[in-house]
Amino acid sequence: MNLGSVWDIFWVLLIAYSLWPIFQQRQIFSQRVQMLRRIEQARGTRVIAMIHRQESVAILGIPVANYIDIEDSEQVLRAIRLTPPDLPIDIILHTPGGLVLAAEQIAHAVAAHPSRVAVFVPHYAMSGGTLLALAADEIHMDENAVLGPVDPQIGEYPAASILAAVRGKPIEHIDDQTLILADVAGKALAQMRHHVRQILQGRMEEDAAGRLAQALTEGRWTHDFPLTPDDLEALGLRVSRGLPQDIYRLMELYPQATRRRPSVQYVPLPYQGPADPRRAGAPRG
Repeated sequence: MNLGSVWDIFWVLLIAYSLWPIFQQRQIFSQRVQMLRRIEQARGTRVIAMIHRQESVAILGIPVANYIDIEDSEQVLRAIRLTPPDLPIDIILHTPGGLVLAAEQIAHAVAAHPSRVAVFVPHYAMSGGTLLALAADEIHMDENAVLGPVDPQIGEYPAASILAAVRGKPIEHIDDQTLILADVAGKALAQMRHHVRQILQGRMEEDAAGRLAQALTEGRWTHDFPLTPDDLEALGLRVSRGLPQDIYRLMELYPQATRRRPSVQYVPLPYQGPADPRRAGAPRG
């Protein structure tokens, strides 16, 4: 084999190695569409998935963190417009939150849909994701899934904390920039509380909606505080526990960016019947 042939093989392998992630991504996309159709046919609904995972860009392998943005709101609003008024909608939600404007647009569109809208949360839907969940007629969560507070953030600081800091000092000791931040923070809190109450109209009694809006926006917890199904029910929100298995299968088609070595490993099989290691005579600790 001459040197030219070796270089030809090298370049072919390099191109194949570079293009393989693109083909793999297309295959995963096709599998996602098939799974969405399977869930739709099983439930008789339109299914919209908003799943924000840290995925790798096809060729360079660069991890990109996703969140709710204007493009998401445009796509979800378009999907809702394409849905007949009498067709229920299921939204599969997995997100850390994102842009307030985008989340509010989606939430109002969800609340305005004439037919039933159900939200399914397999792992977490924080911040803006919680706002979307509140707009739905039904919230279905995994037993260990969580939502979170929707208190607004001004830059890197919670609005409620800015107001608390200003209240704790004489005004003559506060600089103009902090006073301006406090003014914006007060408006942001009032606006978010208004939006939450508006979204909850017709879904729960007015007094209960007001208490829930107050609790979720007032800065009672840190912004990333996890609210479990038990916590949400204690706040007056109705939550159903348990999700269809196909939703978990769909989540597996949204892998995180791969690491050099796995940090979590297990036998990927359900243990029941003869497969249960306790029944197979496996040693116990």
